[in-house]
Amino acid sequence: MVIAILASIAYPHYTDHVERARRVDGQSMLMQVASRLERCYTASSSYEGCVPGLDSSGMASESGHYTVTATTLTSTTFALSAIPQEGQAGDRCGSLSLNHRGERAPDDCW
Repeated sequence: MVIAILASIAYPHYTDHVERARRVDGQSMLMQVASRLERCYTASSSYEGCVPGLDSSGMASESGHYTVTATTLTSTTFALSAIPQEGQAGDRCGSLSLNHRGERAPDDCW
């Protein structure tokens, strides 16, 4: 009985910790792509065509827990979305987003 009580307390904390750790994978990929877009914009005054594959099928994050796509990509604006994949799909935060103004959502997940 004691083991069952401990397991019922420990398991949710463990899964929450794992989801938060995996969320960093999506956040990191969003920041990397945004950085590439900003460097390209500095050189060519446009965000379009800066990151191949971003506006079609998306790009997998380093660990594969998220797929990053451009929800908006114009010459002067961008909005990126990191969509959770497979084991991360149950994360309470869902998709993470970042735009050209540096606005992040959801706020409590960054």
